[in-house]
Amino acid sequence: MTQRASTLGELKASGYRTRSVKAEMRDNLIAKLRSGEPLFPGIVGYDDTVMPSLANAVLAKQNFILLGLRGQAKSRILRQLTTLLDDAIPVLAGSEVNDDPLKPISRYGRLLVEERGDETPIEWIGRDRRYVEKLATPDVTVADLIGDMDPIRAARGGHLLSDELTINFGLLPRANRGIFALNELPDLAGKVQVGLFNVLQEGDIQIKGFPVRLPLDVLLVFSANPEDYTARGKIITPLKDRIGAEVLTHYPRTAEEGMEITRQEAWTERGGSPVDVPPFVAELVERVAFLARDDKRVDRRSGVSQRMPISTLETAVSNAERRALLAGETRVVPRLADVYAALPAITGKIELEYEGELQGSETVARDLIAAAAREIFDRIWDVEALDSVVDYFERGGVLQVSDSASAEACWQGLSAVPGLPEALSDAGMVRPGDAPQTVAAAELLLEGLAAHRRISRADAGTYARAKQERPKGKKGGGGFNFGDDMFS
Repeated sequence: MTQRASTLGELKASGYRTRSVKAEMRDNLIAKLRSGEPLFPGIVGYDDTVMPSLANAVLAKQNFILLGLRGQAKSRILRQLTTLLDDAIPVLAGSEVNDDPLKPISRYGRLLVEERGDETPIEWIGRDRRYVEKLATPDVTVADLIGDMDPIRAARGGHLLSDELTINFGLLPRANRGIFALNELPDLAGKVQVGLFNVLQEGDIQIKGFPVRLPLDVLLVFSANPEDYTARGKIITPLKDRIGAEVLTHYPRTAEEGMEITRQEAWTERGGSPVDVPPFVAELVERVAFLARDDKRVDRRSGVSQRMPISTLETAVSNAERRALLAGETRVVPRLADVYAALPAITGKIELEYEGELQGSETVARDLIAAAAREIFDRIWDVEALDSVVDYFERGGVLQVSDSASAEACWQGLSAVPGLPEALSDAGMVRPGDAPQTVAAAELLLEGLAAHRRISRADAGTYARAKQERPKGKKGGGGFNFGDDMFS
């Protein structure tokens, strides 16, 4: 590795040439496109939609805004923009605004070069130090973003307050020669947006009435919710007009894309017992999110974050892990009962419309789980071919599948239901000797029958005759209990 220059003289001798940050990112993007390297590794489902628009904005050297509902990877994309920056760039040592040694913009930098000449010390900063991010809230001030005069600094240095050396620079000047990202732009006060616009357009800042020319070299990127951005009218027109591109993000367009994101982001490898998530359980969790986004009881303007299936799967795995520890099982295999146990991860991430509020978030969540199970069930089984299973419950049979019961205990009762083992075998969902996976498949089958109203399901995981509550004390055709209550 070539030794990096440590003084201004050495930097000049090396032939270093300054590029603007937008030119630098453009050049690095071109190199990635030519090599076929992924632009943003880990971002799933945007290859044909969001990524081309982002690439176009960078190639055009434009500031841009990402518009999308919550949980659409906007912040993650903004943070990965640093991969388009050089590994490191030289700056004047001690500069608060990343002064270019060849062309400093601050008074501190200019004085340092005048005093030390070719012996001016420089340092190299990496990509992470060239990215500054701020969440826009109503209490953010011009001083936070631009800066303010510091009387203490003036007193210690013997400067007038109007001297540039007394400025305590804000976040935006400190992002010079890098990327400044502002999340939730519409929440920024109008007067602060004016200051932002002035820097964006003219490179001028004015602090306490003292004009300071500061030609910043910065890529300015924003994120916002489309509802806030278009309906509230909180973005001043001059600022909106100067944003070069509006890039629309979206939720996963297929369940497969959603499952890939959830699998990538969810913490399922616990470091103890091996975790084995059945594919249909992973799909069920994802379909809950897809159904919620189209459900009239859920506020579509708020959206259903991709964090919801991620949290749901993590909670379902945790419930299965708890069961495995209690039952002494060596594998952690989540099943449908564990998804129901993850209701808090669902209800906390959906905003309801009036109709949904009347029913309650837990009822809505349970309906979504049942509907998701039915979609998967219909793809695997023909409900009309399961009459023998239904008949068991029609004759008074009852099953209670507790989320805390071991797989062996559950399968002991489930296997006694006429037609159930055969239905699982015909669907290719029975692995010899694999009770946890088989019980998970059996729960899916029973849930599908309940969703078709061929049998009934109680909140406690009890499956019984459809649309009929068995009188207390009446004996049925059979019964098994895998939880706390006994049905016979």
